Amino acid sequence: MATTNDLKNGMVLRIEGNLWQVLDFQHVKPGKGPAFVRTKLKNVESNKIVDKTFNAGTKVETANVDRRTMQYLYHDGSSYVFMDTGTYEQLEIPDDIVGNASNFLLENMEAVVATNDGRVLFIEMPPTVVLAITFTEPGLAGDSATGRTKPATLETGHQIQVPLFINQGEKVKVDTRDSSYLGRVKG
Repeated sequence: MATTNDLKNGMVLRIEGNLWQVLDFQHVKPGKGPAFVRTKLKNVESNKIVDKTFNAGTKVETANVDRRTMQYLYHDGSSYVFMDTGTYEQLEIPDDIVGNASNFLLENMEAVVATNDGRVLFIEMPPTVVLAITFTEPGLAGDSATGRTKPATLETGHQIQVPLFINQGEKVKVDTRDSSYLGRVKG
């Protein structure tokens, strides 16, 4: 058990029998009345996002979540296979649990696999990844001054928007939370 004062982003709570991950929280102390905590929670199973407000100091049940760094090996058509780098144990994770993380997974890449009572809850990708552009329309000289973008396909098959000056074969840094382009990577 914890209180709402102990909340942290990424923490998993058990509310009414369901597991909810804390995406964001804010302690509010109004000038009049008691303090409260405003949270944004994501249901671990359905990915539904809700806003929930708690009175400050309210007890909440935390779920025991085991987070282990695992190496992504391959996709076998219906599930993604990860390997625990410490024990070499392999774990098959269904497509629906991997979700949007599949847009950024390359073989041998590491990700954090979160489990609760032996059941996989979700995959945590690093905030940014570096991936190569496998297809995009050619860039033109002088296109760097405008803020316009064009579609580009990453080596994972995922499509993002990049500035006009980015060319096929270049490596780019991508934000895994919203698929946004963050910059070019040299080398």
